[in-house]
Amino acid sequence: MSPADQTYKRKKRSAGRLRRLSHIFAMVLELPFAAEVDVSVEEDAAALRFVVDVNGFSSPAGGPRAHAVEIHPGVTKVVLRGLSFGAHDDDDGAGAAFELDRWRFRLPPCTRPAVATATYAQGELVVTVPKGAGPDDGDGDATAAALGGTDRVLVLV
Repeated sequence: MSPADQTYKRKKRSAGRLRRLSHIFAMVLELPFAAEVDVSVEEDAAALRFVVDVNGFSSPAGGPRAHAVEIHPGVTKVVLRGLSFGAHDDDDGAGAAFELDRWRFRLPPCTRPAVATATYAQGELVVTVPKGAGPDDGDGDATAAALGGTDRVLVLV
């Protein structure tokens, strides 16, 4: 095996490990699906929306709920509760906290995970994480914060 092949394999292995270390980022969205599931990520000036087509999903009264959980001071993870998949029970069990094969997304600093919402309708789960400064931030620059800062430009080609 050539040195280049060894380097490629090493990088590939370390990339898999980083995907599982959600605690190294300040804010992470974790969905109760396998890491390989197709999730549509839509972004606009107001929010990030994550859309998943799901089968075998049932939602008890009240529907799915998004909860921001502080897993370490300064580190927040958004998780979903109120979900049932076939024979599996609600996703609140202690074993779910240690699940490694989960779909995760690093949330940018301009998002507000504490007010994230989740809805389910017609086979589609939608999780919305708003952007912008909260009403109690008091920095006087709510417009710039809502857009993620005035010095950031996203160009798609």
